[in-house]
Amino acid sequence: AGGMGLEPEPLFQAWSYFRRRKFRQCADLCSQLLERPPGEQEPDSEYTVFQAAWSLKTRALTEMVYVDEIDMDQEGIAEIMLDENAIAQVARPGTSLKLPGTSQGGGPSPAVRPVTQSGRPITGFMRPSTQSGRPSTMEQAIKTPRTALTARPITSASGRYGRLGTASMITNPDGPFINLSRLNLAKYAQKPKLAKALFEYIFHHENDVKNALDLAALATEHAQFKDWWWKVQIGKCYYRLGLYREAEKQFKSALKQQDMVDTILYLAKVYLRLDQPVTALNLFKQGLDRFPGEVSLICGIARIYEEMNNISSAAEYYKDVLKQDNTHVEAIACIGSNHFYSDQPELALRFYRRLLQMGVYNCQLFNNLGLCCFYAQQYDMTLSSFERALFLAENEEETADVWYNLGHVAVGIGDLNLAYQCFRLTLVNNNDYAEAYNNLAVLEMRKGHIEQARALLQTASSLAPHMYEPHFNFAILSEKVGDLQRSYTAAQKSAEAFPGHVDTQELIKQLKQHFAML
Repeated sequence: AGGMGLEPEPLFQAWSYFRRRKFRQCADLCSQLLERPPGEQEPDSEYTVFQAAWSLKTRALTEMVYVDEIDMDQEGIAEIMLDENAIAQVARPGTSLKLPGTSQGGGPSPAVRPVTQSGRPITGFMRPSTQSGRPSTMEQAIKTPRTALTARPITSASGRYGRLGTASMITNPDGPFINLSRLNLAKYAQKPKLAKALFEYIFHHENDVKNALDLAALATEHAQFKDWWWKVQIGKCYYRLGLYREAEKQFKSALKQQDMVDTILYLAKVYLRLDQPVTALNLFKQGLDRFPGEVSLICGIARIYEEMNNISSAAEYYKDVLKQDNTHVEAIACIGSNHFYSDQPELALRFYRRLLQMGVYNCQLFNNLGLCCFYAQQYDMTLSSFERALFLAENEEETADVWYNLGHVAVGIGDLNLAYQCFRLTLVNNNDYAEAYNNLAVLEMRKGHIEQARALLQTASSLAPHMYEPHFNFAILSEKVGDLQRSYTAAQKSAEAFPGHVDTQELIKQLKQHFAML
């Protein structure tokens, strides 16, 4: 005889699964409920059990693939290169993300802090917007490092959006759960509770922005344009379709009806895509007047300052973030990297140790700890940190980073053979590592292998035209061999990448004197 176990009501059981984020079990249980004949209407509710199960299943399927639209933002090649919203081709310094000002905030120069392809200093925290940068030519765009770790550059269709309809096939072997082509959207738009669940399903799970937009337009009309939630959703659809000005109108209208932090963040995203960082900054600051101490708004301001190369202001705002939320990983990481590049590895070490105490345990963190220990002269910890980083590396790019840093440590202690091996291992793991090509070339030059050094430097400068080191080294090498014309061309490129580099200016001056004597 079994115990007196009571079997809970199936719909309640499904709701319990949903609350505990067991979406697969929830969806299966709802499917069983939907296969039964539609029951009698509940006496105290306007919905039948059938409708409740349908609504719960759409929500469970949506949650499985749900991604927060605010943080995720990957521009494809098409969006970057074929941008129709170009407002000013030559923007004033400090008003555009495409032409970040030369460190206005007194941040370290490219000689100390490496820059990304778009000319911004490398940030302390990996975000979708920091990975791609804005290449200046189509050729460069196609050569950019892959962001989604795929074999091809990110296009509008790849990245995180599954292709239309593929997500639904996976979740249901009998075909999609809801056949969108047969839906009468006008009917659903009149049932607000069902319409909201259905919209999120179409937008996130089916990734059919056009149908989602149609439903949202009908629903907002049914709500007599008084429901701010629908306006935000229409804004999101317009944003995905690339209609940024229309999206801006919807978000502004929603903000008038209901002041929400989320809507402010969406609107700022629109301004950043339109390359209007100053407008986005003002919007965040106005938002802070209404929501004082809101972490996501302060963090948004810090990110924009960092992208505009104003490092000291960014650090101030990241510190404000930590006053409100002292476990904010992004703020701690960015302040840590800022201290490291400002020649304060001991302070950076404290921030990275804090991350370790918070339970962040990955390859990047141990990599940074190893570098901080090395530059803070705590040599006993350096190699063990790098060993741990190698052990935790999840892909070849991460392994390549660790070996590259180990090569630096080897150069620092004077073991050039070890350094040579480390840089070679870097290239084994990641064939596009321009910095490793450059450093190998310097080591080859020391051995007197001029031709090999030249070939390596040419590879480095074609892989990373935004770095000044390969151009400068190639100019010096060509000048020594007597190839003054090539030396001059490379020196010009170096000066373009880093205008404040004194050695490049000296070299150009010497070459000009040579040419004058000829």
